[in-house]
Amino acid sequence: MNIALIGYGKMGKEIEDLALRRGHTITCKISSQNLNDFNPRLLQWADVAIEFSTPESAFINIKQCLDAEIPIISGTTGWLNKKEEIDQICLTKQGSFLYASNFSIGVNIFFEINKKLASLMDKYEVYDTQIKEIHHTGKLDKPSGTAITLAKDVIEHLSRKKVWTITPPSENNSRNLYIESERTDPAPGTHIVKYSSEIDTIEIIHTAHSRKGFAYGAVLAAEWLPGKKGIFTMADVLEIE
Repeated sequence: MNIALIGYGKMGKEIEDLALRRGHTITCKISSQNLNDFNPRLLQWADVAIEFSTPESAFINIKQCLDAEIPIISGTTGWLNKKEEIDQICLTKQGSFLYASNFSIGVNIFFEINKKLASLMDKYEVYDTQIKEIHHTGKLDKPSGTAITLAKDVIEHLSRKKVWTITPPSENNSRNLYIESERTDPAPGTHIVKYSSEIDTIEIIHTAHSRKGFAYGAVLAAEWLPGKKGIFTMADVLEIE
């Protein structure tokens, strides 16, 4: 399979290494150093594009791939205020788009555990909940996309929480779900969902040991997407219902 890499930072290099070891070909590598090369003519040789760039460039990168009729997966976070627009472009052009805030298989299983725990805790109001995420200092967006996904899933299944916030909790905003962000090196990514009461505390934790899990999931998604039309998530790839 021929893969176009849009974004060639640490994740892009990790994806390249894994893709080559799985027998794929990298047709192009786009970074801030060669943006002028990013055009439909260059993309035509690719079966799929993998996009890990920046919040500022993700929208135009994804749109350009959809305009070129190239299936694209994206793991860039911090741009989701424009995702509905991208979804509409994809549907209008009958394209193929897969977005995930985190491509790790373990994290996507963690998402399902988080939903189940929130449902179980819904009737036990003595427990308050909050989320903490820890990443390396190179990660600029706060909170992480993974933490936001976890928060949205908690809110969907836990009726006493209505909105997530980065403002520390108080008695006056008990219906807000607090997300704490910490930046320290080295830390590929840790996410903690905690339920606390006067009696006890329940925590679920996912800790990434390296970027390899993210790269593996991204390549797996890229192998799965070609030939399909529509908007997808990692739940589709992993057949999580």
